[in-house]
Amino acid sequence: MNGSEDLIARTRSGDQEAFRLVFERYSRPVLGFIFEMVSQRDIAEELTQETFVRAYHNLKHLRDDSKFSTWLFGIGRNVAREWLRSRRRENLTCTQDIDSIQQEHTGTIDSPMARLLGNELNLAMETALQALDEEKRVVFFLKVLQQRSYQEIAEITGFSLAKVKTELHRARLEMRRRLRLYLEMK
Repeated sequence: MNGSEDLIARTRSGDQEAFRLVFERYSRPVLGFIFEMVSQRDIAEELTQETFVRAYHNLKHLRDDSKFSTWLFGIGRNVAREWLRSRRRENLTCTQDIDSIQQEHTGTIDSPMARLLGNELNLAMETALQALDEEKRVVFFLKVLQQRSYQEIAEITGFSLAKVKTELHRARLEMRRRLRLYLEMK
């Protein structure tokens, strides 16, 4: 049995292979989540590694009634926020790695025209996402792109259910407004 609970129990008892399986199962979603916060692929990869290191060292603090993925995403959020705070202090500028996110999420597109339109839409989508404030962006990403429940989002972010729903509603409205030209082309 390789369910999350089983893998966590095996990891707690010292089975490193079990934690490797946990990493394989959750690394891509955590990487995508962190990338949405930091907008830099290489930094997101480092922060994902840090998230799993912290998770490994703190597994003893995971309550039995907690969902592992929710707990893990909470650690990822904290790691990314710490990095963002340190970056602000250093006044670094943020760059976006649109090409890698396009390849990951859209795969291959056959015709040059389709590729151009896909690139333009992905750029517009990424720009619109980055224009959202952090709270809206995190909630939007978790609900729309990660398909997390409202309860999971509340647990990951520390927001009330009402705030999660409000931020998601506002994020969707803002995304629709920013992408209106693309939505009207359908």
